[in-house]
Amino acid sequence: MTKDCPIENTLKLIHGKWKSVIIYQLSQYQPCRFSELQKLIPECSKRMLALQLKELESDGLIDKQVYATVPPKTEYSLTADGQTLQPIIAAMDQWGRNSKKV
Repeated sequence: MTKDCPIENTLKLIHGKWKSVIIYQLSQYQPCRFSELQKLIPECSKRMLALQLKELESDGLIDKQVYATVPPKTEYSLTADGQTLQPIIAAMDQWGRNSKKV
């Protein structure tokens, strides 16, 4: 595949074991705090969840809102670009539910 391949460009943004799962969870429950995402994705370590959230934020797919409270409150939600991935993630979810190969 080439650098200009739309499929490759999409996969670069959602590659990794947890990014598509995070996008799916945020499409269902947003805004969502870090601790809530941990409960929704218990198999993902804190370190990996933080890393994947940071990458998704850097790519402009999620927004991180930090509130100046004690203790600090942080919420994550999908950006407008992140929301455009919802049909793709929903299709992956449906395919996974129907696939006999998984």
